[in-house]
Amino acid sequence: MVEDSVFNKFIQRRKTQTNHDDQTTRIPFRLNLLLVIVFLLLAALAFQMAYLQLKKGSMFKAEINRTDNTIETNNVQRGMIYDSTGKVLVGNEAHQAISYTKGINVTAEDMYKVANRLGDYLTVPTNTLTDRQAAIYYLADSKHSAAVTAKIPKASSMSTTALQAAQQDYVAKHKPELSDSQKNAATIFTKMNGAYALSTTYIKETDVTPTEVSQIGEHMSDMPGVKTATSWSRSYPAGNSVKSFVGTVTTEKQGLPADEVNELLSQGYSRNDSVGSSYLEKAYEPILRGTKSRTSVEVSNNSKITKETKEYAGAKGSNLVLTINSKFQDDVQKVIDKRLPSGTCQGAYAVVMNPQTGAVLAMGGDSRDPNTGKVTTDALGAINQPIVMGSVVKPAMLTGGFESGAITPSNNTLVDQPIILTGTSKITTDWNQNGAFPMDAALALEESSNSYAVQVAMKMVGFKYSQGESINGLPSTMFQTLRNNFSQYGLGVKTGIDLPGESAGLKGLSGRANIGSALVEAFGNYDAYTTLQLAQYVSTLANGGYRMQPYLVSQIRGTDKNGGLGNVEYQAHPKALNYVSASADAKKIIKQGMWQVVNGSSAHKTGAEVLTKLKPGIAAKTGTAETFVNGKQTVTSSIISFAPTDNPQVAVAVAVPGLPEETASYLVNQDIAADIYNLYWKDIQSSDGFK
Repeated sequence: MVEDSVFNKFIQRRKTQTNHDDQTTRIPFRLNLLLVIVFLLLAALAFQMAYLQLKKGSMFKAEINRTDNTIETNNVQRGMIYDSTGKVLVGNEAHQAISYTKGINVTAEDMYKVANRLGDYLTVPTNTLTDRQAAIYYLADSKHSAAVTAKIPKASSMSTTALQAAQQDYVAKHKPELSDSQKNAATIFTKMNGAYALSTTYIKETDVTPTEVSQIGEHMSDMPGVKTATSWSRSYPAGNSVKSFVGTVTTEKQGLPADEVNELLSQGYSRNDSVGSSYLEKAYEPILRGTKSRTSVEVSNNSKITKETKEYAGAKGSNLVLTINSKFQDDVQKVIDKRLPSGTCQGAYAVVMNPQTGAVLAMGGDSRDPNTGKVTTDALGAINQPIVMGSVVKPAMLTGGFESGAITPSNNTLVDQPIILTGTSKITTDWNQNGAFPMDAALALEESSNSYAVQVAMKMVGFKYSQGESINGLPSTMFQTLRNNFSQYGLGVKTGIDLPGESAGLKGLSGRANIGSALVEAFGNYDAYTTLQLAQYVSTLANGGYRMQPYLVSQIRGTDKNGGLGNVEYQAHPKALNYVSASADAKKIIKQGMWQVVNGSSAHKTGAEVLTKLKPGIAAKTGTAETFVNGKQTVTSSIISFAPTDNPQVAVAVAVPGLPEETASYLVNQDIAADIYNLYWKDIQSSDGFK
């Protein structure tokens, strides 16, 4: 038993020793395996480093020194606007300016430092600086930003955008006191901050002093992006009155119009670009704007501008030459100003055209507030103010009669008599309330017969008139028949002038319930037309039936080396929109009737002596329409005319709405027209050789 016990102990020790030896053997093996793996990894790393150094080293070196090329653009002078004689109506006034071109990845703090430095040498108006802008400037300093952030609860959990808004709200609320120099720098910073990367904005466009230019030039290297530059603003050597149809240009502060910003951005504009905002400046914006200069800018990988190369110096906008003679335009406007009545009068408008071409020679107007008496120059009222014009439409009405066969050149005698229909008011000619007087078409125009015009209209729609007949017999198509007739002369449709914003006129209600109004439509007391439409209409009568498209721009021209008018790039040509197809005999009768309005022998002719005295003689048709101003009965006094009658050179249309209902006041239309004719033969063309 003892031997067995000893043997068992021996066996146990051997097992223990064997296990220990196995463990000792396994540890060096694992360590060696680990060392082998580490060696292999180091070898792979060494190989990769050698590969990158030897094979890719030049590529990475190039990447470190890599630069990007991008394009910087700058504005150029707008084209100028000249009158028909070559006189400058709208020019450009150059100003010494200070500009800033924003670099790539420029931070707010970078601009903060530049603005403070620039503010040491440049003074700008600070009256437009808002609390919000002042707050943004204040926070551009990292020290200020950190101090404000520390006072905002839960700032660490906010997004960047939310934190910025909270910071600005905090500063705007507590309003840290800024010194005058800081306000100056804050205003400069605001303009810088509004620029896009590599876009140029003006810090100060005008009134830059020589001292400011000198000091900024000396320290420009310390203010990245700041440059001395030239800015331009519109000037009006011929006076500001031309703005009423030439239009205006936005300032850099106004920038692109809000309702067109996306469209203009897609055309290559910047948000702070100046653009034409109205009338000719707007209509011809693509022509006047010119082509921006292009500078290739080389930017390193650390966003520093390393090189600038001018690729294209830019091209000044092309110039417009107008059909308007500036002296004649001014004289016409002065006539309107002088002749404008008082009382209930709402204004006066005149348009002068070349009836053969459609060229607008002058366009003047005044708008008058009958309540206050305030008068505003309003030449564009001639194209956008619809007015009920009255009997000036009668030549067009009779044209429709001839074209439809209601009357003919050989059979056009009707009886002027009261028109009495059940369901509407009695219609009479002013001078004939109860009688019956036979007359032909020419005499009907001379004496301005309402009865004649209404009878022609009824014949045109197949309505056989007899006294006491119901108006229910008038066809529903009567309004459209009359309007179609008037539209061939341009009444009730846009003229096509090269200006935005013209009105097509106003049409009265034309349902069955209003059918009685179709009768007064026949002599111009229902629908409303513009003075420009009257000018196009009378030009059509004057030239034999061609409705010419009115235009203000006769040429587009470049700029010569001396800054004057250069080569012709576009020449306007007369454009007929349609032809009035009445017979030559019918047109001759209508022209004869218009001649008799001024030069006839009837006691009821409507042309006054002031027109009869004109040399050469004119043909005309006057008009009055019943209107109301502030509940008072008033009239519109109008006239269409042309001269000479045999070879028309000029057409004149005048409208004066809201006159008091006094016979003497009606003649203001003729006084204005007579003055304009005398001015035309003086300012534009000699009357020699014309009868």
